Amino acid sequence: MLRRLLRPLLDPYRRYRHAKLIHAVRVSLGLLATILLTTGIHLPHGEWASVTMLVVIGGLQHHGNIGKKAAERAIGTLIGAGVGLLLVAQQAWLGMPWLTYFAMSVVCGFFSYHAIGKGGYTALLSAITVFIVAGHGDNPVTDGLWRGVDILIGIALALAFSFALPLYAVYSWRYNLADSLRDCATIYGRIINGQPVSDDEHLKLMNRLNTVMVQLRSLMPSVSKEVKISMTELDAIQRNLRMCVSTLEILGNTRPDANDPDAMAHLQSSLKAEHRQIRVQLIGMARALKTGASQRLNRPIDLPVNSSLEAPVYNPLDGYRLLIRQFALNIGEMRQRLAKTAPRWSI
Repeated sequence: MLRRLLRPLLDPYRRYRHAKLIHAVRVSLGLLATILLTTGIHLPHGEWASVTMLVVIGGLQHHGNIGKKAAERAIGTLIGAGVGLLLVAQQAWLGMPWLTYFAMSVVCGFFSYHAIGKGGYTALLSAITVFIVAGHGDNPVTDGLWRGVDILIGIALALAFSFALPLYAVYSWRYNLADSLRDCATIYGRIINGQPVSDDEHLKLMNRLNTVMVQLRSLMPSVSKEVKISMTELDAIQRNLRMCVSTLEILGNTRPDANDPDAMAHLQSSLKAEHRQIRVQLIGMARALKTGASQRLNRPIDLPVNSSLEAPVYNPLDGYRLLIRQFALNIGEMRQRLAKTAPRWSI
């Protein structure tokens, strides 16, 4: 019964479908925890624990981003809190406001210098935290200390909640790739069946494919961190998908005239095996990615032999045939790559 109740939360596809809702609930519970903790033990300035919670994980959805980004934000917050406390202490000891203003300006200028480039967000957050803790240097030392403690509490709770029911980037990568392969199968079916390639439906599918390819590219660094697949291997899979889309565009513009039934019938019969292989592989890869049943990727399929690609081209129909066979070979290569990496992405 417990397993049945938890199934919606444990099922990767449902977590992917409701990723925004899960993230919102997680952040809300984290904020509630910071409020209850800081008010329960009567910590002064407890609102800064909640602010830190939002800063650290409010904009982080995928688990692959959390480790690095949360660390960057936590480090920036701690550095800024430490510098702020030092500024408050020297103001209380020396009582020289102009020196405090000058020191704050120099410190924040230093952070701004490093805010452009690698680690820029850490530097920027350090500068912001200086003012959170120190104000304009006139905050009491005790206030600065309490705000520092609140920030530490916020960081600890943020990291704890970031690992609760994590939303993996590999889920988005898998399911978007699966949808792209299904779209490829749909577009290919339209092309070989003589449906128009200039109507809204066809163009909509092609635009969706191009959009998803950009999204997949942005997910790759996080996927690589999460499941330990090298960026080289992910690039190769992305290249296979890009070649699929490019080949489909060429096929759509070079196919024989649909008004010539004899040519179309001859092509359909001569390429019947290739058509079936292409569809079976595209749909099979999509199902394996979506369900995690990667064993289907290891089923043997007879692919077109490479020698057929070296045959001389005497007319446009021969070129069209070679494109189809090259398309099948590229899909077969992609299938092999997915089968090789399946133990890592099938989580």
